[in-house]
Amino acid sequence: MPFLQKVVAHSGIARRHLAVSPAMEDVTQWSTGTRMRRYAQEALPLSKDAVVSALDPTGVDPADVGLLCLVSSTGYAAPGVDTRLARDIGMSSDVERLSVGHMGCFAALPALAACANFVRCHQRPAVMLNAELSSLHLQPPPWDNGQLVVNSLFGDAMTAAVIQPGTNGSGAGPGLDVLAIAARTDTEHEDYMSWNVGDHGFRMGLSPQVPEVLADHLPAMTRDLLSPYGIEFADVRWWAVHPGGPGIVDAVEQCLGLSRADVAISRQVLRDHGNCASAGLVLVMDALQNSTPLEPGQFGVGMAFGPGLTLYTALLRGA
Repeated sequence: MPFLQKVVAHSGIARRHLAVSPAMEDVTQWSTGTRMRRYAQEALPLSKDAVVSALDPTGVDPADVGLLCLVSSTGYAAPGVDTRLARDIGMSSDVERLSVGHMGCFAALPALAACANFVRCHQRPAVMLNAELSSLHLQPPPWDNGQLVVNSLFGDAMTAAVIQPGTNGSGAGPGLDVLAIAARTDTEHEDYMSWNVGDHGFRMGLSPQVPEVLADHLPAMTRDLLSPYGIEFADVRWWAVHPGGPGIVDAVEQCLGLSRADVAISRQVLRDHGNCASAGLVLVMDALQNSTPLEPGQFGVGMAFGPGLTLYTALLRGA
């Protein structure tokens, strides 16, 4: 198909990780219930690996975690991944749980806000788990051009982050303070991006005009995020842009006047993983902290976008 070949050639994606590969299993005729059962089966071991790997370098005992926040737009069950994960890795029976569901690619930031607020209030650690298996939602053919774009874009990922009160001196590496998180929803263009539950999984709707809407809102929104702290764009050390697709990253770069170097990590994550829904921004932030960690007092900005049409931004500071 010439259109699909063109989409793949310009996607900026070299590989994706899929829990359920269409080369090995045809999920297109599976019911939503079958897909949710498979999600629970695949997500639990992957989630345990992600959370244990995040906790180990911090020195936080799973039994001391006060809040487990599960973020997913691709799978749900109750009891589900969160309760079984908490049980299997030794979290306390009184651990609080929060599920941030079906918000789409920006969901990591409202979840991060909830975790940070919990930590400030209760002075106990929180864990944010982003568990996204988009491969389970391949739709039945025939596929229009929009579905061909979606099929070529999304990958699977599990990420986990530990949010702690202050520093525990564990030598876990450079950390981040969450200073502010802001949201803006443009309901006039809500039909530009959708994530609807159907009989055969969840169906994504994505307009090619999304980058234009983001470019209309982001400059003023970002200035509003920074100005209460007396920060200018030039004061921002790194920019974590959700790797939603090449058009998304290009629009952010251009409308904010960023350099190609500023968004190079976002393009790298897109190349190596595809669009991983809410886990994508976490992958970018992790890569940035590994390559150019924020020193104490330096600032970073994260941003992600999703249905609504909704934009989220976060102001972070090296700790």
